[in-house]
Amino acid sequence: MMSSFNTMTRREIEAYIVDKREKMRKAEMMGIENEYRVYERQVLIAESYLIDLSQIEPGKIYKIVSNEDFYFKVEYIKGVFAWGFYLGGNEKETGIPVSMLQLSRKG
Repeated sequence: MMSSFNTMTRREIEAYIVDKREKMRKAEMMGIENEYRVYERQVLIAESYLIDLSQIEPGKIYKIVSNEDFYFKVEYIKGVFAWGFYLGGNEKETGIPVSMLQLSRKG
């Protein structure tokens, strides 16, 4: 049984991500879309545990990683999920892994 991400070291989480990305690659090569999407979501959640949550400001609008046309307004953070709204969307409040937010690089 796998440990919880919040008890894993950075190195353990990174190894988990590498493993899931390899499984994503294999699923993609075999044309198994649903399996690919499950691994993709697992990677996004794992990556969220590597992000410094203090970089995310409630009330601020962030671009969604790898999708130039979507922006997300963060209302609050709960765990490793940002809760808020897609700009121009009709949806109610939704939560997304913080790894989906394009954060400015420090340095």
